[in-house]
Amino acid sequence: MKQIEATLRQRLDREFDPHFCEVVNESHQHNVPANSETHFKVTLVAASFVNLRQVQRHQRVYRLFSDLMAEPIHALALHTFTPDEWAAKGIVPASPNCLGGE
Repeated sequence: MKQIEATLRQRLDREFDPHFCEVVNESHQHNVPANSETHFKVTLVAASFVNLRQVQRHQRVYRLFSDLMAEPIHALALHTFTPDEWAAKGIVPASPNCLGGE
């Protein structure tokens, strides 16, 4: 596991005590140098999300990573669920294809 990915996992575990947490480095799907850590998808299931709207959940995660968002992280896709929502849905949404960039 790479450094940024490990940092994301550690912070999420510490802050949310998640029921489920998956951090996927999707940098290889984008126009970035090999072995980059710039594009991530996070699926997070936490009891602390109960009674919070999606935007509030995302704000909590973005605050947790505010020091990483300008650099090195370029993109962070968030999929946040309560345990009940996850039990009903239980799937991680697929990421869209990269539209390119130079």
